[in-house]
Parts: sequence; C-alpha cells; structure tokens
Amino acid sequence: MSKAPYAPPKVWKHIAPSGGQFASINRPIAGPTHDKTLPVGKHPLQLYSLATPNGVKVTILLEELLALGHTGAEYDAWLIRINEGDQFSSGFVEINPNSKIPALLDRSVEPAIRVFESGSILLYLAEKFGAFLPTDLAGRTETLNWLFWQMGSAPYLGGGFGHFYAYAPDKLEYPINRFTMETKRQLDVLDRRLSESPFLAGNDYTIADIAVWPWYGQLVRNNVYSAAEFLSAHEYTHVQRWAQEIAERPAVIRGQRVNRTWGDEASQVAERHQASDLD
Repeated sequence: MSKAPYAPPKVWKHIAPSGGQFASINRPIAGPTHDKTLPVGKHPLQLYSLATPNGVKVTILLEELLALGHTGAEYDAWLIRINEGDQFSSGFVEINPNSKIPALLDRSVEPAIRVFESGSILLYLAEKFGAFLPTDLAGRTETLNWLFWQMGSAPYLGGGFGHFYAYAPDKLEYPINRFTMETKRQLDVLDRRLSESPFLAGNDYTIADIAVWPWYGQLVRNNVYSAAEFLSAHEYTHVQRWAQEIAERPAVIRGQRVNRTWGDEASQVAERHQASDLD
C-alpha cells in the first residue's frame, strides 16, 4: 500500500527530526548550541574543517601553496565533527555564523581575519599568496566565472542529488529524477568546457579547478555518493581526463587526507599541524 501524499500545513513547524543521515543535527535556527573555545595552533593560518568536498578544496589549495614554497601558507587543521555538532560551538559560530565547514582564521594580521564559505577562502588565499589566480583581466574573470559556477551549482549536487540518492531515509522517484537531470546537465556543462581547454579557466590550473574537482571530479571517479554508474559518468570523457590528471597531483593527494576520519586508515589524518603529519 502506497503512502498518502504529503499535504503541507498552512504554517510549517519544526516538530521532529526529518530522518536521514544528518537529521540529528539539522535545525531551523542559527547560533551556537554550546560554549566551546576553538583550539589555536602555532601557524598563522588556523583551519577548522572536515574532509568533505568543501573542506578538501581548502586543504588542497594550502598544500599546493606549500608545494610552491609559500611558507606563509603553513597551517593547523583542526577537526570539526559535523555529525556531533562541533560546528555549532560558540567558537566556531564566531568564525562562521552559518555553522558550515570549512572556516579559516588568518592570525598573520592584527586583528585576525575570519574567512568563511569555501569559495571565499580559496579566493582569499589565492590573492594573499598571488597564486592559482591569473592576474590578467580575462583570465581572472574566467577563473571566477567557474569558481562561482561551482558555488552555485554544487548545492544541487550535494543538497539535492546526494541527499535524495544517498542520504534520505526513503528513495523517492521525483526528487531523485529531478536532481539527477540537473547533475547530468552540470556534468555536460563541464564536459563541453573541458573539451576546449585542459583546465576550466584555460591552459592553467587555478582555484576554479580546485573548487570543482572535489565535487565533480570525485563524482565521476565514483568517490562521491557511489553514483558513477548510475550517472553514466564514463560518458563524460573530458571530465574524466581532467579529473584523473588532477587526482595525480601530489598536493591533491596530500590535501585529501587532512581532517579525514573514514576510509582506509592510511588515508586518514584527523588533524594536521606540520608537513610531517602527511608523510
């Protein structure tokens, strides 16, 4: 017997957890749930994160900057366990009032600068160190085009497709079909672009690639939502080429391990405080 269709009330009220993997921490209000001061390490950059696609963006960029010799990009990476509600501590909310990882505190300046939203962090670091962001107007603009494309598109992939395909308590045909259609359209956008140039902004590897790869590159490599077969990811040949090339970069390999607490033990580095933590 099929379930009766859901009839929304005239005014929505938060009555009970809605089910799914993150139901226990979801709530309709912002602000801290408990008082807790965030730890501070020895480096100028303090990162509070988890190795989700958004968190991995930042650790990859930091490792890429260090690989170029930017010693000012040394960082402490502290683990934020989102399933346990660490992002709702008073200390974390002070840095990111939106309670989402990653969050960065730059203590190399006085007063310290908070940076939240992964795209903002990538842009901040690229400008701070003068790397992975072209300086010519056309190249910079194209890089930002794709950076902001990712920030606007990935919620359909993560909060839409990923939630209903992988995390929701029930498999529902309409939302899965709707968000699958959008995800495949986005993959086609990327595939067409990457048929024209080796990287998203042109011939050079930039923060646009660093932003997009942990989501869409890992999606086609079957490392996000285990959905590559479902999405016929093999059909996006240009995305596959680009994804594999980036996956082989040493800084990308290192950055993926930071703040990771699942998978093969060798891939897990819960916190990073010096380069040797990843050796």
